Amino acid sequence: MCEGDQNAAAQAVSVVYEELHRLAGREMRREQVGHTLQTTALIHEAYLKLAGPASLQIRSRAHFFAIASQQMRRILVDHARASGARKRGAGAIHIDAGGIPVCAEDRGAELLALDDALKDLENLDPQAAQVVELRYFGGYTDQEVADSLGVSLSTVRRDWEFARTWLYDQMTR
Repeated sequence: MCEGDQNAAAQAVSVVYEELHRLAGREMRREQVGHTLQTTALIHEAYLKLAGPASLQIRSRAHFFAIASQQMRRILVDHARASGARKRGAGAIHIDAGGIPVCAEDRGAELLALDDALKDLENLDPQAAQVVELRYFGGYTDQEVADSLGVSLSTVRRDWEFARTWLYDQMTR
């Protein structure tokens, strides 16, 4: 799959479908009740992006799931944009224990704001943004993130604290 082989991509997805379903389910639980996109549709759209014509450079299982999680987030952001969720800050913002906004009365607007903040974080500190992708969206432990990125556990924790604080500041402005 490292060279974008379509057959290898199809085999990989069939082997990891259960994990993809877990990731999609986690993303969909963050959405409002009555969301028009279903878990299975999210998995299928992410698969189409993963197995598409672009050549993916997959380094590991964790890297694959990080990319899959990122694709699911992008699909949800695109869906929110298509649904007309253009107003930022509409509704109340709720902060989870990790300090990153995860739900709001208008989840679409909140998701768009989080996506914008993550893009800004990626420009400022790409590794911290990767830590957020893997840990928050991928559901990986600090150790799994460290292994995936090839950095120390203390680096992951430092990046996570920085990213969490920075995103909180961006989201609560």
